[in-house]
Amino acid sequence: MKPSNSLFNSVVRFMEIFLIVIFALLVFDVLFQVFSRYVLKASFSWTEEFARFSLIWMSVLGAAYLNAKRAHLSMDFLYRKFSQATKKKVSIVIEVLIFLFALIVMVIGGFNLVYTTLHLGQLSGTLRIPLGYIYAILPFSGLLIMWFSVIHISQISKNQITEL
Repeated sequence: MKPSNSLFNSVVRFMEIFLIVIFALLVFDVLFQVFSRYVLKASFSWTEEFARFSLIWMSVLGAAYLNAKRAHLSMDFLYRKFSQATKKKVSIVIEVLIFLFALIVMVIGGFNLVYTTLHLGQLSGTLRIPLGYIYAILPFSGLLIMWFSVIHISQISKNQITEL
């Protein structure tokens, strides 16, 4: 069962719409690049960079979205053999590990990356966007993952979520 918190549901719905928009822009960008290369016989260098940045944002934010839905990849062969009480404990441990990963790698590491690239004034090659803005999706998604993990731990503790 999914959490019924209205803020949670609103955030997840916003993420769905935002991911759809990013994907649509990515598809349009790639189609435009193919059209311009083969029909117009001209290549625009910004389209490749835009596609790369869109894919980064879609992948990282998509990981947070999948965490919210508890639809991330898992190998549950051993998990399914556990009793309900053990499943509950293992699920909480998994959520704590996800929380710690998001905190250490995505939030702390991501903030360091954003700070460093902004401090050094690094710009993307073609679009001339500060790379810190592109990398800002890492700590943002990490914070979302941490928040979702806290909600999941709460739901697991209340026996409202039983399966991975």
